Amino acid sequence: MERLESFKAYDIRGKVPSELNSELAYKIGRAFTKLVDAKKIVIGHDVRKSSKELSNALADGLMDSGVDVIDIGLCGTEMIYFATPFLDTDGGIMITASHNPPEYNGMKFVKRDSVPVGYDSGLDEVEKMILKNSFDPPAEKKGTLNKVDVMNEFISNLRKFYDPAKIKPFKVVANAGNGCAGLAVNEIEPLLPVKLIKVFNEPDSNFPNGIPNPLLPENRQATIDAVLNNKADLGVAWDGDYDRCFFFDEKGNFIEGYYIVGLLAKSILLKHPGERIVHDPRLVWNTLDIVKKYGGVAVQSKSGHAFIKQKMREVNAIYGGEMSAHHYFRDNAYSDSGMIPFLLILQLMSEENKKLSELVEEMIAAYPCSGEINSTIENPKAKLEEIEKLFSDGKIDKTDGLSVEYPDWRFNLRMSNTEPIIRLNVESRGNHKLMEEKTKELLELIRK
Repeated sequence: MERLESFKAYDIRGKVPSELNSELAYKIGRAFTKLVDAKKIVIGHDVRKSSKELSNALADGLMDSGVDVIDIGLCGTEMIYFATPFLDTDGGIMITASHNPPEYNGMKFVKRDSVPVGYDSGLDEVEKMILKNSFDPPAEKKGTLNKVDVMNEFISNLRKFYDPAKIKPFKVVANAGNGCAGLAVNEIEPLLPVKLIKVFNEPDSNFPNGIPNPLLPENRQATIDAVLNNKADLGVAWDGDYDRCFFFDEKGNFIEGYYIVGLLAKSILLKHPGERIVHDPRLVWNTLDIVKKYGGVAVQSKSGHAFIKQKMREVNAIYGGEMSAHHYFRDNAYSDSGMIPFLLILQLMSEENKKLSELVEEMIAAYPCSGEINSTIENPKAKLEEIEKLFSDGKIDKTDGLSVEYPDWRFNLRMSNTEPIIRLNVESRGNHKLMEEKTKELLELIRK
């Protein structure tokens, strides 16, 4: 079957203009209308140079199909997740390529109530309509375009998750990476009793300080330097569309997303005991431990936002966390947010009267992990089968890729959806040396 290069597992993403351009954006608007039988759609865009042009073309495609378009303008992805139910629309589309290089752009889609649309849940239909050029004729009555600012409502919605009266006057480094997070940071600042040291706060489509992707070690230094130079209590950095945030302790150490899942689970279960917490299968022992300790019920799901959100809806989970720094909240339309974790961690540090390093040190000691290590190889599927045979004496789980568990260590190996890459995660029970040895052993097997 013919495929469009920019259609991925969870969203649309590609180089502009070769893989994504105004013509395609217009057709996506026409096709998405038919997919969700839309009367009203909310759209927004990130700071990239191509975003405005793509947004205009998308809006034209929607309006020519008879759809009324609400454009919330420059925003973060989570503002679309918020605005879709808030404005009572049939769906939402965010124009963003998140943390990809500047020449890329993309789109993320949700249906009514911010239910995600991935390749297996509708984007494949959109792609087919575009390839066959099978659109309904333009509507007799063209839709309207309204520009609406929902920032105040978005910020006040965040108040459901934290209590500013319980937050101590910390000194916090906030690195927006010249993405869209700075706009929200400016609005939250007067509502918090903290002193914010803002780094790369202005949205800038040139990304003069590098692509906003704090997962890349080379992109962390500015946050680390600002934390150390200002003797800050905490550092927070966001990706371009701020649906993910990353934390640094007062010593400038980057804290793996895995341990943040544990902290957020703890913070939520302290207030809501007995609730279900969804987690991904890459690293699990710390999360299982914390959820049990604080009286919750842990539920495992395949990685990826579409799967986590679906599982959360199925079991009515209050929170879902992925080690990749995506954090999902039931009271946020089961959607991921980069702002809520920041506020919850501030409040947890205040209530426990502990530094971030103190909050995570026990977890890191109890369950040391490798962090996710990528290897580019020719035939990932064959490699996964080979590794499974070699470790067939362990307890095997195939929720997502291959998880193998032994009494004192475990690993997860999974293929990328979009590239010839295998991703490895290893953890142990309190034995850092064993974790490092097993990581080295597995990498040699993967890469040989």
